[in-house]
Amino acid sequence: MSTALSLTRVDASYGPFRALFDVTFEVQAGEVLALLGPNGAGKSTIARVVSGLVPVTGGSVSVGEIDVTGRSATQIRRAGLLHVPEGRGVFSSLSVEENLKLELLAQPRPTRRRLLAEAYERFSILKDRRNQRAGTLSGGQQRLLSLAGALVAPPKVLVADELSLGLAPNILGEIYESLATLAKAGTALVVIEQQIDRALALADRAVVIDHGRVLFSGSPEDAEKISTEHLGGERP
Repeated sequence: MSTALSLTRVDASYGPFRALFDVTFEVQAGEVLALLGPNGAGKSTIARVVSGLVPVTGGSVSVGEIDVTGRSATQIRRAGLLHVPEGRGVFSSLSVEENLKLELLAQPRPTRRRLLAEAYERFSILKDRRNQRAGTLSGGQQRLLSLAGALVAPPKVLVADELSLGLAPNILGEIYESLATLAKAGTALVVIEQQIDRALALADRAVVIDHGRVLFSGSPEDAEKISTEHLGGERP
């Protein structure tokens, strides 16, 4: 099994405010890593760092064998890492289809039409609204739209931040099933999720972040033993 994503002693800051301290972990190809912790612990900062949205101030980040430390978000995307950020993550003034075409832009031209058709086949709610402006969709539909491209054209690494926000349980269940299929096909997944039980059920390993540091790294079973105070997540 090859390493798909590696963080080595990563530090990061927002101006004078230091947000990450010596963060180190790896994700293997086909592995699902649940990244857990209380609000403000640094989970989303890690997602922004590995995708090039927040600069690394110390340490290094690699996607596969490529050192992407200091590279732009576009270069990191080309290296094979896709970050689906917290929130709706769509271009609200563009149509559903235009958003999907942008998501698939990195794919070879001959395959884009096939992948677009596959997205519509798997998510009929998007097909029914293909000409509708994305900003007029419900929050859950926008979240689904932001993920659809990754689900039909898997990257090497998918970093998904707060998947459950705004999604109906049936759609969320379908997305988690699709994520499991992606992992089986070899995509490395980093899942940031407040619904702890759901994330741990999908995960092969878990990393718990607190105050910008790695508090725990190990099995999902052991992660469940970490106190709710540290995890700070939601349970059904």
